[in-house]
Amino acid sequence: MAEEIQVKLIEDEVKKRYLDYSMSVITGRALPDVKDGLKPVQRRILYSMWKSGTFPNKPYVKSARIVGNCMGRFHPHGDMAIYDTLVRMAQDFSLRNPLIDGQGNWGSVDGDGAASMRYTEARLTKISEELLQDLDKKTVDFIPNFDGSTKEPIVLPAKFPNLLVNGVTGIAVGMATNMPPHNMKEVIDATLHFIDNKECTINDLMRFIKGPDFPTGALIVNGNGIKEAYETGRGKITIKAKAEIEKNRVIVTEIPYMLNKSLLLENIANLVRDKRIEEINDIRDESDRRGMRIVFELKRDANPEIVLNKLYKYSQLQETFGVISIALVNNEPKVLNLKDIISLFVDHRKNVVTKRTQFELKKSEERAHILSGLKIALQNIDNVVELIKKSDNPEIARNGLIQNYNLTEVQANSILEMKLQRLTNLEQNKINDEFNELIKLISELKIILGDESKIYDIIKNELIDVKNKYGDERRTQIVGETKEFNEEELIKEEDVAILLTNLGYIKRMPIDVYKQQKRGGKGVIVSDVKEEDVTEQILTTTTHNTLLMFSNLGRVYWLKAYEVPEASRYARGDNIKNILKLSEGEKINTILPVKEFDEDHFLIMITKKGTFKKIKLNEFSRPRSTGIIAINLNEGDELVQVRLTPGNLTIILGTKNGNAVRFNETNIRPMGRNASGLRGVKLKGDDEVIGMEIALENANLLTITENGYGKRTIIPEYRLTNRGGSGVRNINVTDKTGKVVGIKTVMDDDEVLILSEKGIAIRVPVKEISSIGRNTQGVRVMKLDEKDKVSLMTRVVKND
Repeated sequence: MAEEIQVKLIEDEVKKRYLDYSMSVITGRALPDVKDGLKPVQRRILYSMWKSGTFPNKPYVKSARIVGNCMGRFHPHGDMAIYDTLVRMAQDFSLRNPLIDGQGNWGSVDGDGAASMRYTEARLTKISEELLQDLDKKTVDFIPNFDGSTKEPIVLPAKFPNLLVNGVTGIAVGMATNMPPHNMKEVIDATLHFIDNKECTINDLMRFIKGPDFPTGALIVNGNGIKEAYETGRGKITIKAKAEIEKNRVIVTEIPYMLNKSLLLENIANLVRDKRIEEINDIRDESDRRGMRIVFELKRDANPEIVLNKLYKYSQLQETFGVISIALVNNEPKVLNLKDIISLFVDHRKNVVTKRTQFELKKSEERAHILSGLKIALQNIDNVVELIKKSDNPEIARNGLIQNYNLTEVQANSILEMKLQRLTNLEQNKINDEFNELIKLISELKIILGDESKIYDIIKNELIDVKNKYGDERRTQIVGETKEFNEEELIKEEDVAILLTNLGYIKRMPIDVYKQQKRGGKGVIVSDVKEEDVTEQILTTTTHNTLLMFSNLGRVYWLKAYEVPEASRYARGDNIKNILKLSEGEKINTILPVKEFDEDHFLIMITKKGTFKKIKLNEFSRPRSTGIIAINLNEGDELVQVRLTPGNLTIILGTKNGNAVRFNETNIRPMGRNASGLRGVKLKGDDEVIGMEIALENANLLTITENGYGKRTIIPEYRLTNRGGSGVRNINVTDKTGKVVGIKTVMDDDEVLILSEKGIAIRVPVKEISSIGRNTQGVRVMKLDEKDKVSLMTRVVKND
């Protein structure tokens, strides 16, 4: 008969096998048990060392021997996995209370790895014995090891809440745990409070546990994050280095938990090199066995507080610890809050103490039973000896004792095995005293088992004992809700000019660099641009304003004006890619200064192909380091300009071939950030939009061409039309004038800055530029050298 073939869907089979694998990883490798706070590999290492007698009062043992013993008997997952775990449990900068006492090179906070396992030695620490104590008293369940040759404990008895004290990190399949370490005294005090007040709240427990206590110290600055983590099992805690200011130096003495000091210094050195933090003159690591000491020597005119704030902002001296409190509860992964963890630990200890008491009671009763038999034998010693002497073999003697004196087989055997020295008066007294003590102990053990409060008293006394032995003072200081240092408060508010070149070099300069000149002047050099570069944008603002920086790809980035590196008028500036995270082919083409992100103002945008978009200003009030989408662009299009408006103004769009369209924005509804926009102007041929302005009735539209010609025309000359039309003639574009490069709405008392491609700038009062009709070519505004052309024009904004 042919065998029956089973058909299974591959989807079902893969799902089943993957679930089996994931549960194996979750329960057997990656997550800790809430009862002892240990992952399986940690538990197996401690148990194998306990079994082999590697105690704190015994000599150190080669780590290779420990690893081999653990791998061969309990954990067949590779020697490096075991050794890496052993190393971490021995590092005083990884665990708040190390469970392994290591001898040799066990790595450093600089990221140096431990020496090979054949060179290092280890043994258990005294505190790890508190996790293992009573393991031989049937306090926990054992299961067969991987090959069934021996057994291993499911959990350890654990006299203190190790999950909270030492924390744990583990990545499973589809989930991860990341629990910070805590202070032993605080954790035990909270546990004692819970035992006495089962209905207490998490806020009550937080009166004892102030927050995580990291072995590397440092500062916790986010009190709300701690509360959220304790209440929900998830939260973000901000940790920052402990630093002090000494004259013209910043000295760091404690760094965030699990931070590699060498990589930290390398990162800060890169920030100095890239001029993100320009005030640092030298970095020295003066750390030694006495403690950590990182010294930042500052330049003479540097403000140490500003430098420290920049270090916190740009480097890993300030980190976020994401708390994920997932642990195994009865072999199932669960997200636990602070009270859950303590409650489950107390339940575990109650079970351990109960089983231990039952074990001791049974053992005491068995011993008392034997002693009672010995007492009977001693009371009838002559007859007992005579009976044994006359018996032909032990079996007859045993049966005789059982029948004549009403003894059990166990009692009879103990009498037969008794040494003659026990017949002395001294030994008889010892037996009587031991029996009386056992009777008393048995009574006490029964009282304990019959009264739950007695068990809790034992748990509390043992916790207090652990606290007195191993508790120490908190290392991590919690600064709560203190106001963070604000760099802007120390920056003087003053008028500045921001200049950006075509190749992306940006700088900040005082506004008084520019000299006011009459129309037709030659101007002054404000940028040492290279021949292939072009000065593209200039704007005037104040140091405290935010710069919204819009790219040609329709994204927007944020930057404070004072964060733009200051440079002289002869300097090229810094590449903006060192300041903003721009993608390939992306460049900033519009910089908009903003003082406040209120909901009553809007941003209007125009693209090269004439697409117009309106959006609320407060849509951009939350800065992101990677930028966000401001407008979705069609293929081949680019964002040209962005302007700020209250939402009820008229707009003028100018094209490079000399046309302009004026329309009212009132009837245009605001759109979302991801919207593409509407048609703003109808373009013909190769025409493109070059600018967008607010059309004020009492103002003029100033137009500048690439050959230095320009003119003013009063706004009413541009008739009001609907959005999307071709518009009217703005300026006569000829070979003499060149194409239009910019338009600006100006008043008579305004001044403008005009820049050429070779970096020449001229600052001209608007009233010196002729006010003439639309259909004209204008007058010369700026004399240009041969092959030089006007690149842009901007209005000087005064800080009133």
